[in-house]
Amino acid sequence: MLTRLRLRATAWIAGHRKGARDERGDAVIAYAIIFSLVFFATAGLVIDGGYALGAKREAMNDAEQAARVGADALNTGALRDGQTVVDSGRAVTAAQAYLNSVGANGTVSVHGGQVTVTVTGHQDTTLLKVVMINAIPIKATATALSIDQDD
Repeated sequence: MLTRLRLRATAWIAGHRKGARDERGDAVIAYAIIFSLVFFATAGLVIDGGYALGAKREAMNDAEQAARVGADALNTGALRDGQTVVDSGRAVTAAQAYLNSVGANGTVSVHGGQVTVTVTGHQDTTLLKVVMINAIPIKATATALSIDQDD
């Protein structure tokens, strides 16, 4: 029995001295690399996805408030005559001024008594950079009705 163990040990040592490789270690390394990438991608979706949802909610709040500000920009001349009409130029200027004051980028459009604001941006990622996703695009649109609209 002892002789058999010595022969196995000697064969093992001789095999490693000649450069023979144990390929089981390579498979373990490959699995570890794949598992690490999957782990970081999953963690990135959870963490960076949460940040993106927060940024989307903030963009939505900014779009809603800018639309309200724009819808409040009424034509003063028409008000004196007893009519409530949105002044398109003032509405766009007021909504853009609000967006600038909160540091948001967006577009404003006026159709009758409706003011629509679309805020766009991106949320930088932290963990998803491992899988080459550097930013998540953010877009939110809100529409406000002027007081002259019946709803």
